[in-house]
Amino acid sequence: MEKRRLGKWEFGGSVIGFGGIPIQRITDEEGIEVVKACLQSGINFIDTARGYGKSEEVIGKAVKGNRDQWVLATKSMVRDYQGMKNDIEISLKNLQTEYIDLYQLHNVRKDAEYEEIMGENGAYQALLEAKEAGKIRAIGFTGHDVAMAERAVDSKKFASIQFPYNIVESQGEKVFEKAKKEGIGVIVMKPLAGGALEDGTLAIKYILNNPNISVIIPGMDSIEQVQENALVPAKDYTLTKRELEKIEEIQRKLGNRFCRRCGYCGPCGVGIDIPAQFLMEGYYSRYNLKEWAKSRYDALDKKASDCEQCGLCEPKCPYDLPIREMLNEVKEIMDKG
Repeated sequence: MEKRRLGKWEFGGSVIGFGGIPIQRITDEEGIEVVKACLQSGINFIDTARGYGKSEEVIGKAVKGNRDQWVLATKSMVRDYQGMKNDIEISLKNLQTEYIDLYQLHNVRKDAEYEEIMGENGAYQALLEAKEAGKIRAIGFTGHDVAMAERAVDSKKFASIQFPYNIVESQGEKVFEKAKKEGIGVIVMKPLAGGALEDGTLAIKYILNNPNISVIIPGMDSIEQVQENALVPAKDYTLTKRELEKIEEIQRKLGNRFCRRCGYCGPCGVGIDIPAQFLMEGYYSRYNLKEWAKSRYDALDKKASDCEQCGLCEPKCPYDLPIREMLNEVKEIMDKG
């Protein structure tokens, strides 16, 4: 497995990392086995978060006993000093470790949030103190907005930025180039565009061709996924003519108006699983799985047709998607399908 430094920092990890969201869907025992399979396959970088349910705890159980072989990254959504202090301690306890390699500010979207974080009573001060105390080694920044990522890079106060990048989302490329010049690591989230890209090998090969990337963190919830993803960097990942043509085809088909299944839009006031609506419609419309998708859509407790158009979901979407309009489109397609 290829190893890359995290910017100018003395530590780095496998170029393929482990995205810690999906292990919430499986049992603790299965999650532990998946994480252990990572190390056996050469993957030693793990990214999780306080907001990922039981993810930190399961990872903590999995890395116990060989902590020194892992690069652990986690993150918190809190913006104030005391809240961040508390979350750092919870993460240390959950991960069963005395230190965390990279602690990140999670999904910073607006200038007002940034100002709060960096202010006198902000979360950044708590992270600095934790770093001085040896509880964390470096401070990172994550988000989905180009301007905010660029502001983080320009501040030179962060070891890394974490940002979406994949076949259909290349808006961060100039920021990545700037980050590399400044010695700031670049962690790629959403490499499969939240599940919208089916060919995982092609998706990862595409990203590996960008020299400004430090680590890619696809979410994984099975040993098979770990083994498949770990093999990609071991091969020649030069894109063939046919693969380039396929990439162009995917870009034309998906565009930018699609759900990445991050889940930040929830909870819905009437109980709709919003990403599930778009996922089923995608299988129905794009992947020629009409019968399969329709049966699963019909089995959902709440469907797009139950949307009351309250709009509470839309300000929470990091991609500013017109969710109400898109749910109406799902209703038109799936309820008549």
